[in-house]
Amino acid sequence: MMTTSNNTTITVLIWHWPFHNTLNISGDVCLDLYNIRNCRLTDDRDMLKLSDVVVFHHKELNDKRYRMPIISRKPGQMWVWATLEAPSNTKNLHKWNNTFHWTLTYREDSDIFIPYGQLVPKLQMHFNTSDKTGLLTWAVSNYHKTQERASFFTEFSRYLKVDVYGKASNKPLCSSCLLPTLSRYYFYLALENSIHKDYITEKLWKNSFLAGAVPIVLGPPRKNYEKFIPADSFIHVSDFSSAKELATFLGSMTLKSYQQYLSWRQEYGVKIYNDWRERFCMICTKYPHLPRDKVYSNLKGWFEGDS
Repeated sequence: MMTTSNNTTITVLIWHWPFHNTLNISGDVCLDLYNIRNCRLTDDRDMLKLSDVVVFHHKELNDKRYRMPIISRKPGQMWVWATLEAPSNTKNLHKWNNTFHWTLTYREDSDIFIPYGQLVPKLQMHFNTSDKTGLLTWAVSNYHKTQERASFFTEFSRYLKVDVYGKASNKPLCSSCLLPTLSRYYFYLALENSIHKDYITEKLWKNSFLAGAVPIVLGPPRKNYEKFIPADSFIHVSDFSSAKELATFLGSMTLKSYQQYLSWRQEYGVKIYNDWRERFCMICTKYPHLPRDKVYSNLKGWFEGDS
């Protein structure tokens, strides 16, 4: 069970819900759902002066209907800037310099690091591949020709057939159909829509690992992936000199060679972070250990820096 120090209850005010998607936070939601003690979530703005932390999701900061409570900030209250989007999809960062004390993002160097997923120890030792009937698939909603993944896919699909699902292919999958469909394939194209440090999204964690497919990744460098997952759990497009070479490698792979990419499953399972309530509850677990005198004087410089 995760808990805060000194058994003091920390109140986290959610100033606006991400993407206007209000979730139920009645009762002791952090304890009941995530086993985190002494953590209270509220979205009642009348609680502003009584809250230890106020968290702001970036997308809504650009909406003129939302006003920041700058004048009402009480001494010692910590403000958290939150986003799970990549820098290339995060606008007007310069407006928020000298505003926030802490960050909550997918970046490992965030104050509150919340990845899209992670590997966790497990007891189950068996993984079955006998129900797989397809070689390679990709589910994509937003496809733009200017993206690096678009040029890769155009070239790669000349040499190997890819079953494409999603809105971009006019073959959408319902939410309950996604994993059962993708699980029928040996490989999944986990192609990120933009390339940034630590930006490793549900394309790997959910659509590949949780679905039981081996991910073929296009994103940050291989070394970046290896900070979070075993080196033999994925195939990086940069491992090959060309899309044709990668296609040949996949098309000629034996079952024995394929199973080497699954060896990590003997020890680990996959945990997905997909609920903003859990992400906000995690603020409380970090709260006692974070500096109170920190402020992001150049939020844009920090978030766009990929070093």
